[in-house]
Amino acid sequence: MEQVVLKGAVEDIIYQNSENGYTVFSIDTDDDECVCVGTVPDIHRGEAVELTGNWTMHSTYGKQFQVDFYERTIPTTEDGIIKYLSSGIIRGVGKKMAKRIVDRFGEATFYVIEEKPERLVEVKGISYDKAMKISRVFAQQHEMRKAMLFLQKFGITPNFAMKIYKKYKDKTQNIIETNPYRLADDIFGVGFKMADKIAASSGISLDSPYRVKAGIKYVLNQAVSDGHVYLPQKELIEKTSSLLHVGDEMTENAILELQIDHQIWQEKKDDKINVYLNSYYYAEVYTAKKLLELYENANVDDTKDILEKIEINSKKKEIVLAEKQFQAVKEALTQGVLVITGGPGTGKTTIINVILSLLEDEEKKVILAAPTGRAAKRMTEATGRDAQTIHRILGITYINEDSRRQTFDKNEDDPIDCDVLIIDETSMVDILLMSNLLKAVRPGTKLILVGDVDQLPSVGAGNVLKDIIKSGVIKVVRLTEVFRQAQESAIIMNAHRINKGLYPVVNEKGSDFFFVKRSNANDALRTVKDLIVKRLPAFSGCDSFTDMQVLTPMRKGQLGVYELNKELQDTLNPPSNNKTEKTFKNFILRQGDKVMQIKNNYNISWKVYSKRGSIKDEGLGVFNGDCGIVQKIDDVNEIVTVIFDDSKTVEYDYIQLDELDLAYAVTIHKSQGSEYPVVILPLISGPPMLLTRNLLYTAVTRAKKLAVIVGVQDTMNKMVDNNREVNRYSSLDERIKNIYEFICQ
Repeated sequence: MEQVVLKGAVEDIIYQNSENGYTVFSIDTDDDECVCVGTVPDIHRGEAVELTGNWTMHSTYGKQFQVDFYERTIPTTEDGIIKYLSSGIIRGVGKKMAKRIVDRFGEATFYVIEEKPERLVEVKGISYDKAMKISRVFAQQHEMRKAMLFLQKFGITPNFAMKIYKKYKDKTQNIIETNPYRLADDIFGVGFKMADKIAASSGISLDSPYRVKAGIKYVLNQAVSDGHVYLPQKELIEKTSSLLHVGDEMTENAILELQIDHQIWQEKKDDKINVYLNSYYYAEVYTAKKLLELYENANVDDTKDILEKIEINSKKKEIVLAEKQFQAVKEALTQGVLVITGGPGTGKTTIINVILSLLEDEEKKVILAAPTGRAAKRMTEATGRDAQTIHRILGITYINEDSRRQTFDKNEDDPIDCDVLIIDETSMVDILLMSNLLKAVRPGTKLILVGDVDQLPSVGAGNVLKDIIKSGVIKVVRLTEVFRQAQESAIIMNAHRINKGLYPVVNEKGSDFFFVKRSNANDALRTVKDLIVKRLPAFSGCDSFTDMQVLTPMRKGQLGVYELNKELQDTLNPPSNNKTEKTFKNFILRQGDKVMQIKNNYNISWKVYSKRGSIKDEGLGVFNGDCGIVQKIDDVNEIVTVIFDDSKTVEYDYIQLDELDLAYAVTIHKSQGSEYPVVILPLISGPPMLLTRNLLYTAVTRAKKLAVIVGVQDTMNKMVDNNREVNRYSSLDERIKNIYEFICQ
């Protein structure tokens, strides 16, 4: 769509958000007066503007001009100058005062204010101090205007221009011209690629040391996004040199400079060198050391006494523990750190409940936690005791919105107050979160880690649960027996078949696991929609909107999350005159939509309201994987309100909408820790690296009542056959082993 250019003078400011610069204002053009909306910070009445954007039709407010870029100039006519000065830009200067100033100095008013402010005392009612204040405020406004216009020359949107100016103030132009790569470190949402584009426009050379160092950090951050804790130096050099088109020697020198600047860490291992971003290196080292410190806290009580307690408790609760379950309970009472791992139906919940009962008999304080809100909610339902997210237990200290660091209230100086800490769904915990959790665990506290090691690893960097088990140092109880009640579920039995490399048994009478054959993506998509809207509600009584979740291995393609979400949104939450909408990037956000938070935001505030509207609870932080419903879209204040599954109400500024995705369909990876009554999995084809056994296993284990796969059976079978796991560079297992061997020498 070709953009429109409007020229005119600002007539009125209808609304302005001082934090993000979002403004609703009217302008007088040669043809008419029109309403404009967009990020136009500190605009004032009387200013002449040139706006670039498009006309839009708002369902409530009618025709508006959406501003993408703007230019503005200080007014030159006496009437325009009066409007500008009396617009509120300078406190204490109203219309009458502005008119007296202009009557005295005419069209030279701005020259006097900027260059000869002492002459303002010639105007009745203006003291010397007030004259200096008027000049100072005017200069600040001029500096901001200059910086914003300068930034727009590089294609920087007004949203980011506002963020950049608020960070750097009068140093903005100098930083952009000398080292725009600072933006990638300092401004949330500005990555290396945007900074590199700005640098190219600024004339910064391709072999600038700033560029090479920023490129190295970008490659390492991309590796973190793929789950790696480090990269081998050789691989880092190759990827960076290829990305930047610079020589290997220049990249090697930049790596050395970054280590000297304490931004990365290099560690020699055998004949290779591994390169870490500092935070990930220290997180891995700390995690290994702290786990071993806690592990040393073994209980030396009489084992016979413990066994008797377990027997008495089991009889009282009328529970018969299998051999492995009994062992898990015993180890939980004796070990400083214990890992309990097993697939669905192997009795993990029973073990946790018995452990809780025994510890409560001993009046021990136990805290239950899980990585996500959904996982914590499931833990609460399974145990009848309060469970919280790990983030909630740690507490979050407010930090600057541009900070990349996680800062928590609980740490070594103020640890979690408990005798035993039980973490469920530990396979989802990445290395940074584990490190921060362990910092808050008081010496002497028992730590019990529960999870399914055969599921996909964490979305964040590391292979924490698998590495702890792989180390061979920490005590592990692996549950393999599937209990009789669980054997009645084809979902559970097929999950175990998949895990063993056997094909699922499908479509048996009375089963909860079905396969619907379809040969192409179009037919599969039509079938998925028909299942959700008609067939499954009639068959199972489950609600199409709240009980069913479409999972997919892929992001792109007709059966990837992007296209599926568009199709399912139109099916389950079609447009209506009663629903407000916001077009954002490549999708429409609509009132009533299912959405997911796709990145950790430690600063955003949330509230939980009672039925009467009073605040029951409040805090900070919404995290990757949290799901909710769009309650309200407020175009005037540019706010989207979302109510999450754990009843938290969160208000998102429009500039934060890149943190949300539609969630009618989600990737299997993003579904970790969640459980849905009905899971629908479309499978036609895809790259082998995505179609793996543990991906299928994870998808199937998300279903509680019904699992339906739609597509090509050969594709499902190939996933079972493909036991390839994507390699993650992590070394927690070796660190645990090495430290343990050093201690034992």
